[in-house]
Amino acid sequence: MSYIRRFDHVGITVADLDGVTAFFVGLGLEVEGRTFVEGEFLDTVCGIPGSRTEIVMLKSPDGGARLELARFVRPDSVPGSPAAMANELGLRTVSFEVGDLRAAVGWAASDGYGLVGGIGEYEGAWRMAYVRGPEGIVVSLAERLG
Repeated sequence: MSYIRRFDHVGITVADLDGVTAFFVGLGLEVEGRTFVEGEFLDTVCGIPGSRTEIVMLKSPDGGARLELARFVRPDSVPGSPAAMANELGLRTVSFEVGDLRAAVGWAASDGYGLVGGIGEYEGAWRMAYVRGPEGIVVSLAERLG
């Protein structure tokens, strides 16, 4: 028996909600909504009594999975490791298929976000690169070839 009905979203806690939102909107995601959440529900689910978060929900142009960005208003966020390498435990990448990898990488670079490594090609089927975006979030961009 499968308990999962569908993949819904990935959530990322950030410090600069506006800056991170602008980065993902620049890549092509669309803002679906923005709100504050607090109270018994949030306290219970996240296990932090008295918490309050501001959330931006982003959706992909194809209407598939979504990305939730959350900024804790209280308590203050705890710093992560923005320079984490691919072998560090935890969320590794947020991945997107793009139509033109070099253009997407160029756009990211023009905003000051560089490649983690380089642009690689896998068996003539995919061209891919990791971009380290705002707050160290690693974004995998892949272009289907052929």
